[in-house]
Amino acid sequence: MHLDTFITSALMVLIATSIAVAVFKHFGLGSILGLLVAGIAVGPHSFGPAITTEVEDVRHFTELGVVMLLFLIGLEMKPARLWSMRREVFGLGLLQILLSGAVIAAYFLFFEPHWTSALLIGLTFALSSTAMVLQILQESGEINSRHGTAAFSILLMQDLAIVPLLAIVPILSQTGRLSSEVPMWQQFSTVVGMLALIGVFGRYILPMTLDALSKRGNKEGFLLVVLMAVFLSAWSMHHAGISMALGAFIMGMLLSGSKYRLQVQALVEPYKGMLMSLFFVAVGMSIDISALASKPLLFMQHVAVIVILKFIVLLGLAIAFGYIRQQAIRIALLLSQGGEFGFVLFGSAKALQVISDETFVLAVGVISVSMVVTPLALKAADMLNHMLSGKKNTEDTPQIEIPVQNCQGRVIIGGFGRVGYTVATLLEERSVPYIAFDTNPTHIAKGQEQGMPVYYGDVGDHHLLEAAHMHEASLVVMTIDHTPSALRAIQHIRTDYPNVPIISRARDLASCNELIEAGANSAFPEALESSLHLGGEALKMINVKENEVSTLLDAVREDGYQVLITDKN
Repeated sequence: MHLDTFITSALMVLIATSIAVAVFKHFGLGSILGLLVAGIAVGPHSFGPAITTEVEDVRHFTELGVVMLLFLIGLEMKPARLWSMRREVFGLGLLQILLSGAVIAAYFLFFEPHWTSALLIGLTFALSSTAMVLQILQESGEINSRHGTAAFSILLMQDLAIVPLLAIVPILSQTGRLSSEVPMWQQFSTVVGMLALIGVFGRYILPMTLDALSKRGNKEGFLLVVLMAVFLSAWSMHHAGISMALGAFIMGMLLSGSKYRLQVQALVEPYKGMLMSLFFVAVGMSIDISALASKPLLFMQHVAVIVILKFIVLLGLAIAFGYIRQQAIRIALLLSQGGEFGFVLFGSAKALQVISDETFVLAVGVISVSMVVTPLALKAADMLNHMLSGKKNTEDTPQIEIPVQNCQGRVIIGGFGRVGYTVATLLEERSVPYIAFDTNPTHIAKGQEQGMPVYYGDVGDHHLLEAAHMHEASLVVMTIDHTPSALRAIQHIRTDYPNVPIISRARDLASCNELIEAGANSAFPEALESSLHLGGEALKMINVKENEVSTLLDAVREDGYQVLITDKN
């Protein structure tokens, strides 16, 4: 591809995606549908100019975004997190996938020649849109409600189910690596060998390498090693004939308890977001509108049957698990659409000839339309609940703590040296939730040995702040000794999170003023505070009353420490 052609194509994609995402987000339909529409607009099946006819090649490249997404899901899958929601996740969630998959697969037996294809289609349509449902719950403030908790748990199980579903696609294919021509013992040995490689690298080699790089402050090397680990694990599973995403998920699981977890998440997130966006554009480019229009009745039948079957299964399961009728209806409507991972699974199935091109086109169309109607269905549910109950359910309170809500109201400490450790200790004494970040592995090890929530990370990293849920923090305490780093971090926090209060440590009065100008609400010069504290203790030792000493010290602080720095000569 010539340079001018590449730039033109890139510009067309950016224009189409910018407009489509902005419009769809404005109407509450989500960015995924916008990306799909943008892909249709610039694809070879559109009426306008197409950026390429090699859609398969583009989609294969952008599948790296799916690999990174599964790696990030693995980072979040701590055993303790799953155990706290085990009834809803492994009970309600697993039953939903199996029953919905079974009834939808039974329906597709009338249209597919092989039961393996119908089974994969049924299990894939059993998944819902994690991105869309969580966005709806957060925007409506329902994510911590009882039905919101149930929906989250089901989505969590669906995220876990993606891994085995992706893994079985090559097995169901006649063109995959795992075929009858390879002896079973050899297949098994290859898989075990690749898993051992991932385990050794992720458990021992990778942490030691990240330790060495973090001690030297080598951020570029840190990022490259993380990306290398993700792709090495993906390659290992691909070489074994299983999904690349499975390897990335396992590598993420190995790092889920690491002190580097949040920093790794912050580093990988932007690359995942870019590649996943391009993946959905590539899927949109694959949608043949004319092919859908050729069988409109069959297409609409598939949409209606799949949504109704999922609704019935979800409604029955929710009631069986003890949810009242209004909550069960809400859960069923929230999750009755198809999910974005369906594009991934159907794209992989199409590439490996598990499903036909015609089925792929219909399946992608069904997912897209079902996602479009979800917000409208929820409005209808609100009206139905109002008619059934006459008022909003006041007993809709959370039963299970959603992990992301643990971030609500906690203090974020930037730097975990002597001052940061002291602040964290005082917060623990008062049972105030907090999380601390530092780039010095020695400081992190000291805190983690005592069970403190300390992680490796640059608190000035925008993506790290997102991963730490800065928008939910009650306070930021900046204890970094390096003034330029503290200034940069405070500026980023104040720009992106203007309502979060910030207090900061300062080396001297000049640094104090700079930090306040950067956006800190308060800054305390360490040298002057030490002198002030020493002077106060001296006054107490010569029998000056404690309340008088406190009044004097407060007055000095309110005066900007001027009495301590005024030239007496």
